Amino acid sequence: MNNYHYDAIVIGSGISGGWAAKELTEKGLKVLLLDRGRNIEHIKDYTNANKAPWELPHRDAPTQQAMGDRPVVYKSGALNESNPDYWANEKENPYTQIKPYTWRRGYQIGGRSLTWGRQSYRWSDFDFEANLKDGVGVDWPVRYKDIAPWYDYVERFAGISGSHENLPQLPDGQFLPPMEMNVLEKDVAARIAKLYPNERRMIIGRTANLTVPLHGRTNCQYRNRCALGCPFGGYFSTQAATLPAAMATGNLTVRPWSIVTQILYDKDTKKAKGVEVLDAETKLTYQYTAKIVFLNASTFNSAWILMHSATDIWPGGLGSSSNELGHNIMDHHVGGGAAGIAEGYGDKYYYGRRANGIYIPRYRNLFNEKRDYVRGFGYQGGAGRETWSREIPEIQVGGDFKDALAEPGQWSMSIVSFGEVLPYHENKLTIDKSIKDKWGLDTLAIDMELKDNERKMEIDMEADAIEMLEKAGLQNVKGFERHKNIGATHEMGSARMGYDAKTSVLNKWNQVWDAPNVFVTDGSFMASSSCVNPSLTYMAFTARAANYAVEQLKMGAL
Repeated sequence: MNNYHYDAIVIGSGISGGWAAKELTEKGLKVLLLDRGRNIEHIKDYTNANKAPWELPHRDAPTQQAMGDRPVVYKSGALNESNPDYWANEKENPYTQIKPYTWRRGYQIGGRSLTWGRQSYRWSDFDFEANLKDGVGVDWPVRYKDIAPWYDYVERFAGISGSHENLPQLPDGQFLPPMEMNVLEKDVAARIAKLYPNERRMIIGRTANLTVPLHGRTNCQYRNRCALGCPFGGYFSTQAATLPAAMATGNLTVRPWSIVTQILYDKDTKKAKGVEVLDAETKLTYQYTAKIVFLNASTFNSAWILMHSATDIWPGGLGSSSNELGHNIMDHHVGGGAAGIAEGYGDKYYYGRRANGIYIPRYRNLFNEKRDYVRGFGYQGGAGRETWSREIPEIQVGGDFKDALAEPGQWSMSIVSFGEVLPYHENKLTIDKSIKDKWGLDTLAIDMELKDNERKMEIDMEADAIEMLEKAGLQNVKGFERHKNIGATHEMGSARMGYDAKTSVLNKWNQVWDAPNVFVTDGSFMASSSCVNPSLTYMAFTARAANYAVEQLKMGAL
């Protein structure tokens, strides 16, 4: 067993881990960045990013092998022939679904920063104050004013394109020029604004896709192939943005194929002293020591690591003294929506394949409006024209069929809802010792379900979508069947922050109450889920926590 020392160790290299590495190295710390998966080098290892579907053996349809190795990802619709290596092999990395839950994992340097949807929205005090107001979970120990400067900071570096709207429930940010809505979206947006004045608004999505060059990265090329890695650096990822910045300092060491099995805890100092790592290739064990540890392995895996740490002192693991570790897990519930077709735009088209859509911000349970549930939802979606893959009922074969497919089809538009899920204590993670992974390690069991509040919300999700599209003039509008299960890859909340060590795992600086030199800044810290995509909030809290950690180190407090 070998020993190595660093100023800081960062576990996980995804959106939040990459930010932690950047911030800590730029502040002068020698940092070890660990990830359990393979290395992926920017540009060089994006092997399918420039291949068209017809250049792949199965025209980008997933192979039987890939479907067998990754059945959850396949059923979620995210798997195709060009991307299986971006998703964890589920045979090697099993988990137990006590209730159905879609867990999509990216085990590689960069994590899911390579495959994320890039939608980037700020929280407001409607979100930070919601738990206190509704008497749900625990109160957030921060408010928007605490995080706003850090939203500014990360937006300027990441590059978020968007429009300024002056919406109190969706604060504006440091935006690059917005992408443009197409002609149908503009018309529908105008009709919604007129139909629901001062209540509902359709805007262009706020996305981590560059509309102008930034920090040496090229602007988005409108290819919409983001989930294969962008050779242009046109969207924010660890590889394109935070990792180059961290490497430029000369202070970063990156170690892939490194499964962290526990955080090493010193019961005399009551602080962490490092981590234990299982080399995923050699199966040898190593120990690395550091003054501070940033845990960014993703919400569920971070909980797994904490549950396996300091068990000689706390049977439930490091951070379990409140009995909240692994509890209060959340995700967004996605499903209610509608789609319709539009007549009269046959002579109109649009530029490229825009890697973004429209957004309808939350409007329910705001400004004195009250439903029979708490919280709310927003919609994402877009309009476009049918392509060569459409069906033409009148002709299904022959020259006329081919000629028809060479022309754009009908205009259509769809919107789908993202709803907030409350932090229920009984929605939880546990260790399943009966099922082992490829390396003989215990696995996770996920026990999460939607409850009455979410079910009531789903009724509005679908009904409102139908109503808006019909009133906006679309025809043949059909609602989407509401989903019965949960899982939209926005898992949150396994180690929530709070004011009180008796009811939370982390304090307002993302420090573990039981070990103040351990910071958890991935989705684990979330005390509620809002209804907006959470990654921008992870970035802001990570930068804030890293700044605080270095200040405390300099003061000798850590």
